[in-house]
Amino acid sequence: MAEETYLVRLAQDAADHAAALRLRYQVFVAELGADGPLVDHAARIERDEFDPFFDHMVLIDQRRDPAARDHVVGVYRLLPCDRMQAAGRFYSESEFDLSPLTSSGRRLLELGRSCIHPDHRGGSGLFHLWNALAQYVLDRDIEVLFGAASLPGTDVAALRMPLAHLHHNHLAPEALRVRAHGAGAVAMDLVPREAVDRRAAAAAIPPLIKAYLRLGGFVGQGAYVDRAFNTTDVCLVMDTARMSAKHRDFYTRRRSEA
Repeated sequence: MAEETYLVRLAQDAADHAAALRLRYQVFVAELGADGPLVDHAARIERDEFDPFFDHMVLIDQRRDPAARDHVVGVYRLLPCDRMQAAGRFYSESEFDLSPLTSSGRRLLELGRSCIHPDHRGGSGLFHLWNALAQYVLDRDIEVLFGAASLPGTDVAALRMPLAHLHHNHLAPEALRVRAHGAGAVAMDLVPREAVDRRAAAAAIPPLIKAYLRLGGFVGQGAYVDRAFNTTDVCLVMDTARMSAKHRDFYTRRRSEA
């Protein structure tokens, strides 16, 4: 697909926002089986009470007509820490104790509702979104990125290999170690380190989580079973000061070009 096919920007009008919510419905509701009190099945939009406070970064297929409201083929939902008070809390606080982050005094960015249209997966769409996210982070001097990321399904026993692999190999350092809490919280160390089938675990970990881990990201302690969304969630945390040398070089280059 030609590079000029894609444009990434923050949603700027009603057509962008409507298309983003329609894409979220297609992925999270129709594809993954999610539901929620503000989901509109008749209009096929997925939304919640936090949407007005977030920036919505959208990946646009410029070959599509915005009037049809299907031009958005990728979405990232972003909440900088200086907007958290207006929202009342971070979205993922319902699943994870974020106090190691919120008490750190560092500039935080919550990421969520990341999805790409099925026809655009495996191509350069995610790369374009990540480039734009890098610039967003640099422009706002963000120090720590975090957010809930999902494994499909709520059968924890079936997910024991990927959960155990994440716990044993990618657990956040204590200073960044958020913890799952509440009725849906479950342990991740369900299999001893030596018994983890690394190949099976890797195959079951979604590409977005793998991407964060390759860049030096971590997961918090414990997972959360979100039955409304039909997922089992882990909290990803990335300290921009600790990220892998390769990606740190990328960020440094973007800063020098800004």
